[in-house]
Amino acid sequence: MTDQQHAPLAPARHAHILTALERDGIVRVSQLTDELGVAPVTLRRDLQQLEEEGHLERVHGGAVPVAAVDTGSVRPPVEAVGGSIAVLVPSLNYYWPGVVRGMEHEARRRGLRLLLRGASYELQDERPVLERLVANGDVRGLIVAPNPDAAHAQDVVQWLAESRVPAVFVEREAVLLPGREPVESVTTDHALGAVLAARHLAGLGHRKVGLILSRDSPTGRKIVTGWAAACEELALNPSEHFEEFFPDRSGPGFSDAVEAAIDTALATGVTGLLIHSDPEAMAFIDIALNRGISVPDDLSVVAYDDEVAQLFTPALTAVSPPRAAVGAAAVDLLARRIEDPTRPVHRVSLSPTLNVRQSTAPPAAARS
Repeated sequence: MTDQQHAPLAPARHAHILTALERDGIVRVSQLTDELGVAPVTLRRDLQQLEEEGHLERVHGGAVPVAAVDTGSVRPPVEAVGGSIAVLVPSLNYYWPGVVRGMEHEARRRGLRLLLRGASYELQDERPVLERLVANGDVRGLIVAPNPDAAHAQDVVQWLAESRVPAVFVEREAVLLPGREPVESVTTDHALGAVLAARHLAGLGHRKVGLILSRDSPTGRKIVTGWAAACEELALNPSEHFEEFFPDRSGPGFSDAVEAAIDTALATGVTGLLIHSDPEAMAFIDIALNRGISVPDDLSVVAYDDEVAQLFTPALTAVSPPRAAVGAAAVDLLARRIEDPTRPVHRVSLSPTLNVRQSTAPPAAARS
């Protein structure tokens, strides 16, 4: 058997390419040839297809992210604000690049320059990073996504207020103590995303459904809230669904957690699952298929995030947060605050959508 016969199939290649693009901001054919073990002509066809689908732009020797970002609406011209705004997000990898591209698009419209920094979910105190950013005299405002579970989370919120620098939280909500005044923010209604997924599964005829989350994800808490509301709305009770929390997929114990979740689904008669996020959903399905469980015939799966869900086989039904629109709205909100410091505090919540694909279908009982 040749090396080419061992090469990953097109959906897996596409997922690898997009993940590398999100991580590095550029992919090169020579690099991908080594990583994927396929011919350059195959990779060029992959890049051409992904470009035609709007995922990237080809350049000589590789590809870069698309220059124009669809923020969900056609916006009129605005007066340029000028200067710089600093952005601190917990990661420059999965999820956040889409938000940042929305910021970049709106910043260009307003004549603003972004100073971008990526922290990490392990960073316990973002204040030193923020202080360095504000030390740049050209910074007129901040967009921040601090770690809400860090030891100094509330200290960061108070520091931002006391700095007197206009600030907007993105995909985070916070209050100022002791008065608990709300902080300006732009978020996705992740609770609604969970409701959309549950309604979709129930509409197909699933009565026993389960929720699987990435452990320690700030998004997870909102998903749980929406899921609980959906269970009540759809007359599901605790005996008819389950919740599981996966450890970090790159750490020990992940495969065992997936196996245990599959065992729980089989033992409880669960036929439909919402899994956060796409990579966890893909790993779950891979292991399920290895055990002879068909998706969607035996088990329907909805992924949460829709980063690479459509590239998997079967293409995953997925909840899609409006990442670019969130980023654009955060810049818009900050620009308006800079222009008018006396305006009321705005808290913007944007609705996700559900993209139905091949990983969900009516359960076997309903089909028969």
